[in-house]
Amino acid sequence: MPLSVAFDVVVVGAGPAGIAAACAAREAGRSVAVIDDNVQPGGQIWRGGARTQQAARWLERFARTHPKVFTQTRMIEAPAPGVMLADAPDRAIEFRYGKVILATGARERFLPFPGWTLPNVMGAGGLQAMVKGGLPVAGKRVIVAGTGPLLPAVASYVKKHGAEVPLIAEQAPWLRMAHFGLAAARDAGKLRQSFDLLRDLRGVRYMAGCWPIAAEGGGRLEVVVLRRGDRTWREPCDYLGCGYGLVPNLELAVLLGCTLRDGAVVVDEWQQTQVPNAYCCGEPTGVGGVDQALIEGEIAGYAAAGRAGEARRRFAARGKAHRFRAALASAFALRDELRSLATPETIVCRCEDVPLGRIQPHPNWRSAKLQTRCGMGPCQSRICGPAVEFLCGWQAGSARPPVYPARLDRL
Repeated sequence: MPLSVAFDVVVVGAGPAGIAAACAAREAGRSVAVIDDNVQPGGQIWRGGARTQQAARWLERFARTHPKVFTQTRMIEAPAPGVMLADAPDRAIEFRYGKVILATGARERFLPFPGWTLPNVMGAGGLQAMVKGGLPVAGKRVIVAGTGPLLPAVASYVKKHGAEVPLIAEQAPWLRMAHFGLAAARDAGKLRQSFDLLRDLRGVRYMAGCWPIAAEGGGRLEVVVLRRGDRTWREPCDYLGCGYGLVPNLELAVLLGCTLRDGAVVVDEWQQTQVPNAYCCGEPTGVGGVDQALIEGEIAGYAAAGRAGEARRRFAARGKAHRFRAALASAFALRDELRSLATPETIVCRCEDVPLGRIQPHPNWRSAKLQTRCGMGPCQSRICGPAVEFLCGWQAGSARPPVYPARLDRL
């Protein structure tokens, strides 16, 4: 039998949004559990502890409010209203709650191209995470490519760890980048961060309107083939960090029955979903960065705890964050040329080794999945699903328990 525990508020996810939600609910006097599958709070962005003043302040506040934290724990099922089942390292845990706050974050979007499965080709954020975990990059040539503000941040990080970064390849054109720069310049904090990155990346080529079309090597990555306009050329490198923005983690929201619109969870002004007693904050409501996550997390935490006045005081800041989110989405929208990167022989589903040519003849995701097993491997379409949505225009999202792989005895 699973261990059964009960809390006023259960927060799923311990990134910035989940941390802010937990702090707000605890400061309002509620009993709070925080569930996360990592070994410590912080999520992907604050992995490895307090690396910025902002992270330090929030992690200190989180520790001071002292919610009950369950690490290395994943929600796998919601068998009844007010109940969730989790897979913990040593047992199954049944969480009973009055309110639940989904702060499940996002993951990188990968777009297939010839050679993307070669060793040393990885997501930009994945590369940063591996370097944080001890991957030695000193003296290695590292190219960072794809789209979004994460690219210069990753390039700066690996450069500080001794890597040679010959270029950053950003698929968005300069004109859209300029408009985004003007929007970011209105925020003093973001402007300061931009100047810090420019200082760190002196000598690194930043090429807008540029993207990788192939990776080559005998057993591991040796060369990246890049395109910019009509020009194509080859860059020797040891690592390629390539990510095309973020995709919200929506599996648990879908399992609970939350309404989605344009790939995000629909919430009201209190961050409440259309499912009773369920709130959502951060990237699942729309990818907007850490500031949006923190503000929405506080609003959700206070609202779930019945502190409407505290929540309302943060509405104006959330509106500003949402305007930045809109500018972000407009600036880094994916160009149509990326749809033609993969050839019929290019593997799209890495778990089941399914190439694009086997997927394209099908009319929809369900048909492709049934006939080719695309999306039926261990990642359960978390990698190939967003790629297929972009390449084929299909809606690939679905969720059935267990949401994540679980031990048989947990079920």
